[in-house]
Amino acid sequence: MSKIEGNAREIAKIAVQRFNESNSRRVLIAVAGAPGSGKSTLAERAVEIINKDHHLNAALFPMDGYHYDDVVLEQMGRRPYKGAIDTFDAHGLRHMLKRLKANEDDVVAVPVFDRSIEIARAGGNLIPQSTNIIVCEGNYLLARQSPWDMLKEIFDFTVFVDVDEDHLRQRLQNRWRNYGLDPKEINRKVEENDLPNGLAIVAGSAEPDLRIENN
Repeated sequence: MSKIEGNAREIAKIAVQRFNESNSRRVLIAVAGAPGSGKSTLAERAVEIINKDHHLNAALFPMDGYHYDDVVLEQMGRRPYKGAIDTFDAHGLRHMLKRLKANEDDVVAVPVFDRSIEIARAGGNLIPQSTNIIVCEGNYLLARQSPWDMLKEIFDFTVFVDVDEDHLRQRLQNRWRNYGLDPKEINRKVEENDLPNGLAIVAGSAEPDLRIENN
């Protein structure tokens, strides 16, 4: 079994345990980490395992849907730094997490970030009331900076995915190569934005319930 598969199964097992202990109340799991840490892959696989092997209804909820629009970032002068902590709608994400946790609506429409166009699509996914477990993944879910520090208490269990700097740089470079960018632009994005953000996320995150190495 690969490390990724083993880590995903561990997250799934804990999520199911939390649900079983909750008297059938909806459970929210946070999977946080730097961009390129593999948190998205782990969260996606954990959801698949919960649905297939544990016969519960699980859904993925990425925080990237709460990117500010490029028009707003241009007005802020932050377009070149998209992905930094101040380029997300933290309060909007917090209110959505609380709404999802309460589970009072028949269905909730959530935004989804389309990386191919670098834009969030409103109502990009629907999460029905029958969903037992929601796995939320994102860079800043455990950030100690206000107002992000109000998120951790909403989750039933938190995971942080650790990756060393060399592996992080390589994965970030590979990510942008897959989008056909030239080497100069890849280097700019990684060294001036993505990697500094990633290192800041590692340094600025609160201690999770579980820390996973994913090198």
